[in-house]
Amino acid sequence: QVQLVESGGGLVQAGGSLRLSCAASGSIFSINAMGWYRQAPGKQRELVAAITSGGSTNYADSVKGRFTISRDNAKNTVYLQMNSLKPEDTAVYYCNADVNVARGFGSDYWGQGTQVTVSS
Repeated sequence: QVQLVESGGGLVQAGGSLRLSCAASGSIFSINAMGWYRQAPGKQRELVAAITSGGSTNYADSVKGRFTISRDNAKNTVYLQMNSLKPEDTAVYYCNADVNVARGFGSDYWGQGTQVTVSS
């Protein structure tokens, strides 16, 4: 079994910063892409940022230039540095990972989510 545990959420003022972390543990052979999604009340879950095992990144247009995704492959951990936060960034943020539990066998795993609230 694989577990993803997020941390770093909280309440911040508009213009502030937060750094989210997500550590994967369990029966991991390797991890392909990792990413962050978010879901605000009444809205669908959306991709915020993703990063491949090789370091290629992709961002939602709404966060481009403000958020930075990175990963530490040795620690099976992905980070999301969020700067210049806006009230519209308020959401539950979920970590996602495409995990190979054995060579050639990958599955998608999700964390439990961490709340990010940005006050105006």
